[in-house]
Amino acid sequence: MSGTTALAFARPYLAFARTSFLNLLAYRARYFVGILTYFFNATVWYYIWRALFHEKGDGATLGGFTFPQMLTYVTTGWALRSFYFNEVDREIASQVREGRLAMTLIKPVDIQAMTLSQALGESAFRLVLFTIPIGVLLGLVYPILPPAGPAALGLYLLSGLLSALLVGSINFCVGLIAIRTTSILGVLRAKYLVLELLSGLLVPVAFFPEPVRKVLVWLPFLHMNDTPGRIWLGLATGADAARALALQAGWTLLLLLLGRVLWNATARRIEVQGG
Repeated sequence: MSGTTALAFARPYLAFARTSFLNLLAYRARYFVGILTYFFNATVWYYIWRALFHEKGDGATLGGFTFPQMLTYVTTGWALRSFYFNEVDREIASQVREGRLAMTLIKPVDIQAMTLSQALGESAFRLVLFTIPIGVLLGLVYPILPPAGPAALGLYLLSGLLSALLVGSINFCVGLIAIRTTSILGVLRAKYLVLELLSGLLVPVAFFPEPVRKVLVWLPFLHMNDTPGRIWLGLATGADAARALALQAGWTLLLLLLGRVLWNATARRIEVQGG
């Protein structure tokens, strides 16, 4: 594919990302409230961990973390979630419920690429009006550790981008379930519980039993939050960081392929039924 052809192919998807960004500007007041909500969540965890470390005494470690490391792990995790969170699955479910999916099907574009472009547009919006303000606010209030070095910062940003693609890919697959069910609400609740628990957002993965950790390393969830957090702190460097990023990228590609297979099967099913 030549450069001109590639640009022509990418142009509509860049437009979808831009449109998604601009549409969210209409709801920017909601994100100011969201900043306070995320700050509140981080504050609750700050006091929980401070109490636990205080119980252990000065210089204590829990799960291999000092208190400053734990605080940084938690706050960077919540800040990252504000970036990669998207509602791709809810949007697909809404299209099914409102009968708009047929209009999506007739568009001369790749539906999966369009959906992920919109998700990345949402992430770009969140980065500017949500993630950066949250990070600044948390950094001003709490003694968060800086990244372990320039390389750690660069790898953290790369891992954060992969997290957005990973979550978008998961949500695309989950959203397709809406076409086969009358309600996706239960599925969404289960998804949120699994992602937030197994990603390390609610409880650092280091506190899970050893057999569970050995399994989680090979699953996609841990790489959404735990991997970026450990990279930021310098707890994953060199070969360890490279292996974690490779697994993160590998799962993203695998879930993209799964989404492609599910979408093709879903599109054929709709066509057979005359949708």
